[in-house]
Amino acid sequence: MHAALSLSRAIDRLNDGIGKLVYWLVLAAVVVSSVNAVVRYSLNTSSNAWLELQWYLFAAIFLLCSGYTLLRNEHIRIDIVVGRFSRRTQAAVDVFGILFFLFPMSILIMCLAWPMFHDSYVTHEMSSDAGGLVRWPAKLLVPVGFFLLTVQGLSELIKRVAFLAGVTDEPGSATHSHS
Repeated sequence: MHAALSLSRAIDRLNDGIGKLVYWLVLAAVVVSSVNAVVRYSLNTSSNAWLELQWYLFAAIFLLCSGYTLLRNEHIRIDIVVGRFSRRTQAAVDVFGILFFLFPMSILIMCLAWPMFHDSYVTHEMSSDAGGLVRWPAKLLVPVGFFLLTVQGLSELIKRVAFLAGVTDEPGSATHSHS
């Protein structure tokens, strides 16, 4: 269990670091959106590339922070029902949800998205809009984002199992409480 908890801490650090880096993409999206609006309304000109860049930044924020959101326990939950259960029952429900909902969904999307990214990269797919951007970077975000979500799911699974086994005192903690 020690090795699994070490892996969990490493995954947590990875997603925490990515989440904190992606915060800066929020600022970039705001700046791009603001400059695009000012240029569009003051100079009566615009570019599809700027609009697509906004979409790419939003996609990066949403997809790359999915694992970070799970780490921070900020994802949508069924707390109205599960919140009434004991911590052990909540942890068991989390284990069930990770194994039978999160993993199948995230692994399936990751696997289906990879060939779409690969085809886009190999063919140098471009936006069909005039002045648009190359498409593969946006398509790469899907498998990468779902990979980060999947590995964070693994970390959460490890933490819940450790809690249920009595190795840790908290369901979401990867730190040892018993030796």
